[in-house]
Amino acid sequence: MSTLNRIQAPEFHAVKHVDLKKSDDLALSNGMPLYMVNAGTQEVMKLEFIFSGGMRNAQLPIIATAVNDMLDEGTKSRSAIDIAEELDFYGAFIETEVTHDQASFTLWTLNKYLEPSFEIVNDIIRNAAFPDKEFSIYRNNRKQKYVVDTDKVSVLARRRFAELLFGDDHAYGKRTHLSDFDKLTTSELNAFHKQYYHAGNGCILASGNLPANLYEVLNKHFGGNDWKGDMNGDIVIAPAVSNAEREHLVKKEGAMQSALRVGRVLFNREHADFPAMQVLNCALGGYFGSRLMANIREDKGYTYGIGSGLSSMYGDGYFYISTEVGVDVTNAALKEVYFEIEKLQQDLIPDGELELVRNYMTGVFLRSTDGPFAIADRRRALIGYDLDYNYYDRYLETIQTISASSLRDLAQKYLKKEDLIELVAGDRK
Repeated sequence: MSTLNRIQAPEFHAVKHVDLKKSDDLALSNGMPLYMVNAGTQEVMKLEFIFSGGMRNAQLPIIATAVNDMLDEGTKSRSAIDIAEELDFYGAFIETEVTHDQASFTLWTLNKYLEPSFEIVNDIIRNAAFPDKEFSIYRNNRKQKYVVDTDKVSVLARRRFAELLFGDDHAYGKRTHLSDFDKLTTSELNAFHKQYYHAGNGCILASGNLPANLYEVLNKHFGGNDWKGDMNGDIVIAPAVSNAEREHLVKKEGAMQSALRVGRVLFNREHADFPAMQVLNCALGGYFGSRLMANIREDKGYTYGIGSGLSSMYGDGYFYISTEVGVDVTNAALKEVYFEIEKLQQDLIPDGELELVRNYMTGVFLRSTDGPFAIADRRRALIGYDLDYNYYDRYLETIQTISASSLRDLAQKYLKKEDLIELVAGDRK
């Protein structure tokens, strides 16, 4: 019997492929796509309804958000209190989320209470009533939150940055204004709900230790033709019209801090260069050991945190750098941001640093495939894009094989200073 050598470190092996469990792709009787990730040992499951009814689909972005937020505020037969008490009785809970492209409704439930939980969810999604009293409370609360948030430089930066990148009339650039809340009506919510929340405009993603009769139960509650609806033709995403001026200031009198945004419209994850740009982004500002963190936080002490990222939507994508700094060091911080970008454009990333980035990104990916719900998230990330599971093999291969010279070429191609929009919300001295 061999003994464990605790002095010698285990041999290192680069991860080149992950045997990611694939979903079983089916369809309910009415044609609604169903993706099933059967994994795990606990008698619990996660059921996600994903509809193509995001903020880009609404005339006012707040409409899509309000519909999704208010789904559980009452149906034709249940009050909000009834819904909350019934879900609590069965040990279930729900979550909702709206992005530019999607609206999702998620149920977490114990397998033994599948039938009653599905019956409640069926009522919520299909028969949401948007009661006047609850609507009035919701609108007033959201309006007050909007006013409070307007005092935060980070919020001012986020609101303005999308407009600068895409244009204020663009599906991804338009934002909510205070006056929009007074334009909101329950009739608009009902119309949006009827148009987008049905089997012809969405899919279901089920994950966990799935019971053998799951398909039959789902088909019983959600597979009827009475909920089929007509598939909405996908809206055409116009080309982004980025602001022609490079530097912008949203001035806030008396601000002690400034929120900084630097970035540009780029592309989404369908683009061939997206995985490679993720590697470059990680080195620049994608993790705690990144160059931006080492310089602007650790060395200069200008901020508690700074990061960069790539945002992918169905019709477009963008690159961004984000941080908050003291007003007195706003210009100095921006100078260091461009300094780090220029270094990536001029010099090769040293082998040791690149290896650290490779290992970090690989480790993050492995962690993102741990457990049934994480595996389902990997499937969800592909929904809506013209991609299959091979995307993840290409992603890992890019992480492990991309050269320092290729990363330098990418920085020169996509991070030109003249292509980057710079926004300061607060003040600069």
